[in-house]
Amino acid sequence: MARPWEADPNTSFKQRLGKSPQELGNTTGSPDCPEIWELTNGDIAVIGRDLTQSLGRNLPDGVSIGSDERLVVIPRNMLVAAKQDIPSV
Repeated sequence: MARPWEADPNTSFKQRLGKSPQELGNTTGSPDCPEIWELTNGDIAVIGRDLTQSLGRNLPDGVSIGSDERLVVIPRNMLVAAKQDIPSV
């Protein structure tokens, strides 16, 4: 059975949502920076720390992680800063 949504590997990055990790103090400028990006097709890309193994063992009921998915964590202040860039509809 086909999934109702599939990630498009041919899309590209459109704009950062919120502030850069440097502006938020979430990085030292190294390449391991958390980010939230809108893609040209409207989907959202999140770059964060992969905690699939540790947090994935204790998922709430009804939550699962597919074999091609990862559970990533970003700093709270990053999502709060992105709120103004996220449409309400």
